[in-house]
Amino acid sequence: MEKINYPNYNDIYMDLIKKKFPQRSEEFKPLLKNNLDILSVIKVNKMLFGEEDSSDTQNSQKYRSYDKEAILRILNYQKIYRLNNVQTAKVFNVSRNSLTKWKRLFLK
Repeated sequence: MEKINYPNYNDIYMDLIKKKFPQRSEEFKPLLKNNLDILSVIKVNKMLFGEEDSSDTQNSQKYRSYDKEAILRILNYQKIYRLNNVQTAKVFNVSRNSLTKWKRLFLK
């Protein structure tokens, strides 16, 4: 099986913070010490740029992708906190259909 190369999110966000938000560099140092996974990237992005408005949500959603580890963490979160698909979808800003598909693929 071929290994997928992901971008180095730490370098990308370090450069972004240095150029656009130098006053907030200390705030993000602990987060950027470790390698960022997909869910951490989304969290850092929300911290930097805030919540998206509802009109822009659909455009930004189509560019997101989740690896198997992130999907399993989302499904585990749902199981631990006993959430249904609607509640989990709101927490992670994914579609209910995606959650259903992931359950079918990874939990059977």
